[in-house]
Amino acid sequence: MMENKIIKGFSKLNKEEKINWIIENYLDNDESQKDFLQSYWHQDPKTQQLHDEFIENTISNFYIPLGVAPNFKINDKVYCVPMAIEESSVVAASAKSASFWLNKGGFKANVVSMIKIGHVHFAWHGDYSKLIKFFERTKERFFEDTENLTANMRKRGGGILSLELINKSDLEPNYYQLMAKFDTCDSMGANFINSVLEQFAQTLKDELANDSSLYEAEQKVQIIMCILSNYTPECIVRSEVSCKIEELTQGTDMSAELFVEKFQQAVHIAQIEPYRATTHNKGIYNGIDAVVIATGNDFRAVEASGHTYAARDGQYRSLTDVEVKDGIFKFWIEVPMALGTVGGLTKLHPMVKFAYQLLGNPNATELMQITATVGLAQNFGALRSLVTTGIQKGHMKMHLFNILNQLGATDEEKKFFVEEFKTKTVSHKAVVELFEKIRAEKTV
Repeated sequence: MMENKIIKGFSKLNKEEKINWIIENYLDNDESQKDFLQSYWHQDPKTQQLHDEFIENTISNFYIPLGVAPNFKINDKVYCVPMAIEESSVVAASAKSASFWLNKGGFKANVVSMIKIGHVHFAWHGDYSKLIKFFERTKERFFEDTENLTANMRKRGGGILSLELINKSDLEPNYYQLMAKFDTCDSMGANFINSVLEQFAQTLKDELANDSSLYEAEQKVQIIMCILSNYTPECIVRSEVSCKIEELTQGTDMSAELFVEKFQQAVHIAQIEPYRATTHNKGIYNGIDAVVIATGNDFRAVEASGHTYAARDGQYRSLTDVEVKDGIFKFWIEVPMALGTVGGLTKLHPMVKFAYQLLGNPNATELMQITATVGLAQNFGALRSLVTTGIQKGHMKMHLFNILNQLGATDEEKKFFVEEFKTKTVSHKAVVELFEKIRAEKTV
């Protein structure tokens, strides 16, 4: 039977044929699965075709809830921020933090730099001093050969910022890099950067082959790969909040002094303990990723860069920090983030278009500021809960709804259970037992 589950030319089948093959070979010919998959297709065929063409071998759509967090005051401008995420409590925590800081000056954010980096990784056999001299006398040719690729970007104020030869042969025999830095303006710039890097590689091969000052063996180069780096330590955004410490315990029974002490300790623990730092930063990316997804950017690249940055000194640490001085509490995040507002899905995906309209059509700099701020707000909300009421209070309410939805509870039953478990610990067993008891009583 295993051979029936192997297929050649699957990508050449149309969508219906793909589904039929899957049902026949993996789903026991259950035709109801076809109706299920089709129920998630968009009702407009053109819109569905658009979604189908985003990736390969599409059979349906996978929905993620789109929520909003209002009242985000960033640099004196108020935003209603779109967030696409399936995890409960995240949007609520972000919105709560936004409202908390709304009348305390809001968030102050700025982009420190916008530099992105790419490499031509290559192997070369010869005297490094000769390679340096070769690079110095041919460097301008690399810029000349890419002028047609960079023309539009240069018109927008971006382009290639620098090009360096990097020697890594002490770590890997005969391994060198051409490291280029770029400004890609409002685009994330992956395709632009990779195209330029591939031309750099061709120029490197051509110029080495034609350099008569080198031995024949030195005129040859092996291009290993040409690729941008998703690590962007020079594409940094910072966001911060501050207020008097006595304003921090609004809505709690805790003293300001105790709150500040515990909050500082919580951040410091995430600075020195990688086990805690991982969960701490995961919470930050709950907020960041939700905005990145909603705005059609690559959350995997953004998150990978942030985690690398968190370990830049050799130990994985918190991306946020805190300071209390002269009675003033200051909390901030500094995080690498390469986002774009043109290209990719930004002009194709209907929900992404909506997200940009909701945000007032920000440029890349403004979007970076918004996104980092949501990460900071998410972290503040999580830490505030952890050091006061505990994280489970909000989580358990949503967990309760998840259990009730699985059980098929009515709206009336949900209201009853919310009230019933206000002061009780939510557990799957307790909820199911009470639910079954109530349903049984109704049928008597």
